[in-house]
Amino acid sequence: NSSSVRSVAFCPNGKTIASGDETGKIKLWDSQSGDEIKTLTGHESLVNSVAFSPDGKTIASGSEDNTIRLWDSQSGEELKTLSGHEAWVISVAFSPDGKTIASGSNDDTIKLWDSESGAEIKTLSGHILTVRSVAYSPDGKTIASGSFDDTIKLWDSQSGAELKTLTGHKGTVNSVAFSPDGKTIASASDDNTIRLWDVSALAAP
Repeated sequence: NSSSVRSVAFCPNGKTIASGDETGKIKLWDSQSGDEIKTLTGHESLVNSVAFSPDGKTIASGSEDNTIRLWDSQSGEELKTLSGHEAWVISVAFSPDGKTIASGSNDDTIKLWDSESGAEIKTLSGHILTVRSVAYSPDGKTIASGSFDDTIKLWDSQSGAELKTLTGHKGTVNSVAFSPDGKTIASASDDNTIRLWDVSALAAP
């Protein structure tokens, strides 16, 4: 790759890696040989985030052209452009069932999109600065978001309601991730720490 790479993601079957770069291109790579398979072009600015759908058939990409684009992972064809954010898209994530995409943006919001139609479903507002990272819980019921406002927020993925704000970091929260059992969130911050949060109450049946 001849330009700065901003994001990488494995296809669920492990055979393909997608990368997003500062030129706005997404490249697909054979994970065994390391060969470049395809280049997906369409974004007009750098790609901050790439994610595969759980079935591996679709790639979502979030860009500083303020859009999310959906691509056929086999053909490389652009399927849809999701427009609605008023600033850079920093993070994208598929729900575990693949039906919804969450996106975090410089416009301080999270948006939820129908991955089939590309329609905007909801806007989650509550952060007061850029949303740097979004992640779904393994059961798909909760979305976690990390922000430049130093907080992590938890949201009900169906209603869009804000469930909780986790405070303690003293710098931008750059990344959030759920444990496989959904009971713990890990967060990484500019304050030089990784913090673990007990969210087992949310994971209870």
